[in-house]
Amino acid sequence: MHFTPSIQKGYIAYLKLEKSLSDNTIEAYTRDLTLFTQFLSTSNTDFDLQKINKNNIQAFIKQLFDLGFSAYSQARILSGLKSFFTYLIQEQIIDNDPSILISSPRLGRKLPEVLSASEIELMLTNIDLSQKNSFRNKTIIETLYSCGLRVSELTGLKISNIFQQEGFIRIVGKGDKERLVPIGAHTLSLINQYITDERVHIAISRKATDIIFLTDRGKSISRQMVFLIVKKLADNAGIKKNISPHTFRHSFATHLLEGGADLRAVQQMLGHASITTTEIYTHINREFLRETILSFHPRATRN
Repeated sequence: MHFTPSIQKGYIAYLKLEKSLSDNTIEAYTRDLTLFTQFLSTSNTDFDLQKINKNNIQAFIKQLFDLGFSAYSQARILSGLKSFFTYLIQEQIIDNDPSILISSPRLGRKLPEVLSASEIELMLTNIDLSQKNSFRNKTIIETLYSCGLRVSELTGLKISNIFQQEGFIRIVGKGDKERLVPIGAHTLSLINQYITDERVHIAISRKATDIIFLTDRGKSISRQMVFLIVKKLADNAGIKKNISPHTFRHSFATHLLEGGADLRAVQQMLGHASITTTEIYTHINREFLRETILSFHPRATRN
């Protein structure tokens, strides 16, 4: 059987209904599948799904490597392909899974980029509040950093999910899992000020009436726009690090651990399903502690 729109539609339904994946993950898996089918097309490989073999997939992964895709990206794309072949087996569209013996590229323990507290302060103080949307953008940065949110969690943040008296916000994370995250009085004050002073003057679309951060056209701010806002503010502050909205999440976790926060508490606030995901930040924290000892302990530099 050949790859058809109906098979793709069924695969998307499988990801959504049976795997309960988020819209963003489904979009990524669909994009990965498109890359693979484009590769098959350009390499003159038969689109008969029964004839796709291990060599085809390995050649595809090699092409990703040649194009400069990182090991992390290669592993993520391969994961998407494995999911697709699992679906084909389940639906009895193919008899054998050609991806079953293919292992993911070896991943190094990559430490995320982190901003110091002074760098974050520099970004915030360099915002020209006389410019349009500047206060909204400042509030976005404060919210990302003070709550450790993913960019998708920020763009989907709702007014009805703010618990003012308790000092918490309800976050809907990966796999539609909900968690409560503490929010500081300063950040909460900025959000309230944005809502009452700026957001109230926007003609809000029907679908975005409960969404906090909006565009000028009254729609939910997009992930891409948040990326652009972060990049521009970093450039304005003269910060040369390669940062993204996720950098503030990394910084949130790192600064908490450096301050002595409990690892499991940080795990819960980040919404990590496994504590091993959170433990990457302990590597940064240990390096911080090591540097502190080398700098300040009286016997650290003795022979």
